[in-house]
Amino acid sequence: MQLNYKQQGQGPDVILIHGLFGSLENLNVIARPLSEHFNVINVDLRNHGLSPHSNEMNYPAMSQDILELMDSLNINKAHVIGHSMGGKVAMQLALTQPERVNKLVVLDIAPVSYPARHTQILKALNAVANENISDRKQADSIMAPYIDEQGVRQFLLKSLAKNESGQFTWRFNLKVLDEKYSTITANVNENNSCLCDTLFIKGNDSDYILPEHRSAIMALFKNTKAKIIHGASHWLHAQKPLAVNKAISDFLTAV
Repeated sequence: MQLNYKQQGQGPDVILIHGLFGSLENLNVIARPLSEHFNVINVDLRNHGLSPHSNEMNYPAMSQDILELMDSLNINKAHVIGHSMGGKVAMQLALTQPERVNKLVVLDIAPVSYPARHTQILKALNAVANENISDRKQADSIMAPYIDEQGVRQFLLKSLAKNESGQFTWRFNLKVLDEKYSTITANVNENNSCLCDTLFIKGNDSDYILPEHRSAIMALFKNTKAKIIHGASHWLHAQKPLAVNKAISDFLTAV
């Protein structure tokens, strides 16, 4: 599958991978400063953004998409950075093809299975999909009873766009994301381990990486460091971009 991507900058190759319901635009706050010293490839995962849709949605398939993109760009080895679901895609790639990953950065996700935590979001997204929406304000009003946080609604609305018929629709493949949700919350394939230098960055106020996840992380990624970003939750790169970017840059440039 040929993923949509944006490439900018010069230097060592870095691949950025966004999270669930997102797109490459979500990681521009990381891509822009990194592009001053790196060749940054910011991707839309399958069923997201402007990338193709597919009925298959699992971590081996998504990591294979990244590998095929690397091959098409003649990138033999790259630093890989992923947030949330994208962090699991990055981990899967490192576990499956460790020789293709230089350094690995995982933003606020662990190699474990998670309980369902997007039930209300999926209800909100489907409620919008079931209406004939005339503008984003109307969509926001429909989602409000399901999602209290305006910031979450605004994030989701970035993926609401007009189709060829002029109707507002979700760019991500909502039907498949809903149907395959349990596969998305599942763990990565654990058959291998990776010795690449790895950095896990956690938002201090987030519950996505917990102390009990340490053994799972260390079992798969032996050469791991951790960084906690204070005053940030799961959306740490949006809340504390300077701190997150410094942690990433320091890690990637360290000898």
